Amino acid sequence: MSERQLQREHQSMSTMYGTYADILFVLFPFLVIGMQRLWDGNLYETLKQPDLSIAAAILAGLAIGKFVLGLVNNRDLGRYKERIVFFIALTLFAVLGPAIILILSIIGGAEVPGFVAFVQPVLLIIAISLYSTAVTISNILTQDVGQEPYVPSAEESSIMDAHSTRTGHAPLDLPRHSGTDSW
Repeated sequence: MSERQLQREHQSMSTMYGTYADILFVLFPFLVIGMQRLWDGNLYETLKQPDLSIAAAILAGLAIGKFVLGLVNNRDLGRYKERIVFFIALTLFAVLGPAIILILSIIGGAEVPGFVAFVQPVLLIIAISLYSTAVTISNILTQDVGQEPYVPSAEESSIMDAHSTRTGHAPLDLPRHSGTDSW
């Protein structure tokens, strides 16, 4: 293997470990709650609680954040913008919307139908898959390795400082603090 292939493989493995660490940190509190309910002998009833839908909604929100990060971080996406918007819409339609509806329906107090015990784990699996995809896409779109440097237009270059020109990124345009504001 060449040095470049080893670097790509190392970066890919690091991304994978980081992604699954994020997922485990999100799922950890729900695991503790589930283990307590299992201890109490309510395994099937645990699947009828909103816990899995809450975890799916959290992961869907994180996935949308990663998709948006990939979308706004690189101005030269061209044909990929529609794909990223598709994944955002898919996440909203397939995970976040149903998860929120299930949470509200379960908390609403009515008797929870049995199909919820099967739908919630499926939502969670889809959310995990979409989050993993979002992290991968975001990392591909935001990495500088092998990319052509960003070349600003004449108007943009007039507001860029020397550091941002060297790194190839557009500056973050933040308002300056005048010091006259009182809290």
